[in-house]
Amino acid sequence: MTGQATGTATVPTAPPRNPVDRYFRISARGSTFGREIRGGLATFFTMAYILVLNPLILGGAKDKFGDQLSGPQLATATALVAAVMTVLMGLVGNLPLALAAGLGLNAVVAYQIAPEMSWPDAMGLVVVEGLIICLLVTTGLREAVMHAIPQPLKQAISVGIGLFIAFIGFIDAGFVRRIPGDTGSVPVELGTGGRLAGWPVLVFSLGVLLTVALMARGVRGALLISIVAMTAVAIAVNEAVDIRPEAWGLTVPKVPDDVVAAPDFGLVGSFSVFGAFQEAGVVTLVLLIFTLILSDFFDTMGTVVGVSSEAGLLDARGNVPGLGRVLLVDGLAAAAGGAASASSNTSYIESAAGVGEGARTGFASVVTGALFGVALFLTPLATVVPAQAAAPALVAVGFLLMSQVRHIEWERYDIAVPAFLTIALMPFTYSITNGIGAGFVSYVVIKTVLGKAREVHPLLWGTAALFLVYFAIDPLQHWLT
Repeated sequence: MTGQATGTATVPTAPPRNPVDRYFRISARGSTFGREIRGGLATFFTMAYILVLNPLILGGAKDKFGDQLSGPQLATATALVAAVMTVLMGLVGNLPLALAAGLGLNAVVAYQIAPEMSWPDAMGLVVVEGLIICLLVTTGLREAVMHAIPQPLKQAISVGIGLFIAFIGFIDAGFVRRIPGDTGSVPVELGTGGRLAGWPVLVFSLGVLLTVALMARGVRGALLISIVAMTAVAIAVNEAVDIRPEAWGLTVPKVPDDVVAAPDFGLVGSFSVFGAFQEAGVVTLVLLIFTLILSDFFDTMGTVVGVSSEAGLLDARGNVPGLGRVLLVDGLAAAAGGAASASSNTSYIESAAGVGEGARTGFASVVTGALFGVALFLTPLATVVPAQAAAPALVAVGFLLMSQVRHIEWERYDIAVPAFLTIALMPFTYSITNGIGAGFVSYVVIKTVLGKAREVHPLLWGTAALFLVYFAIDPLQHWLT
């Protein structure tokens, strides 16, 4: 049997079965249509929460003039941009990456940018950010930065993302919770009051056990089977037991009263590219755009590397296939999100759930994007799956990504310390960007003090300097303004 070598695995090759197979290289990457479809479904179900959460974040904030955005219109905009850009990623980038409104980025728009200007001006600033990212891609700078990252740091990024995505799963399901109003103890705890309580947490716990059992048995579609099965269990439990709706979080598992909801496209195109420059000072705008770009730039970088690595698609030097096209679509997604008032769209780490189901090509993204398209009209049905049913898949994927920790040379301080900081700070600060930044800065510093500064790529020097500005953005903003 012949094979195609990658950075993490050897993928068996096979002749294409039809034009679609040939275009997406499904057989060439050792996948099948069944795996791609299952992967696309799993990715959609693990990130469908954004259809509820993005309208809550953006719709709950007010702009400078006290105006708020419509929830139904935000739901439509969120689904529309996710559908179009995820399909485009599949067709152009040919990677199993889904895109939607970026968490963290939407919070920056809602709570930092909107209070300085009107909503159309704020979304216009997001469009500017996306266009700048596209410019960085077309000049080759964004791709060059990714190629300049040493292989051990790329492996550390994958491991850190594994811990981060598992932590997201535990938090979303309520298995791990923040301690409200407690500053003298640990910041998080097990369940409520240090113990697991409530039916929703039980559903999640059973889901984790079911998922890992199916994976250990090598069952095809393990993640998807678990999501569907535990959704059915959650609906049954919610009908049989009197459970407070807020105990489930954003999505209550119940059969919706209405399946079809007409989309409202009222926010699409409601943006102003130049209005922000009349409402806020130049220094403020530059710092806001810088924050958006850096977060979007490196969140995407970490996600693309982590997902591609887990899929076994990296080459011998740790590079992602078709990286330039992937990054261009991601930049366009940021601009499209602003143009539709859905906030900056970016690649989702939940795509790793689809990879865990066997997805290896952009065909899975086409499936996920198509489901977001369906969600435009079936929003009530798309939001039936509670976090407790979807989160076990994130925990399982965290385990898969964690396995790459064995490739890091832990006996070398110039490698081990930056790798450790990258891995630790992603879950501990709830940010991919923070972890990457800490890894870059410490890598440059340690190489320098060991007299190995020449081993550091020039682009890493520049990137580390930008991260120093990023970490000091608050005092700099106060000093400059």
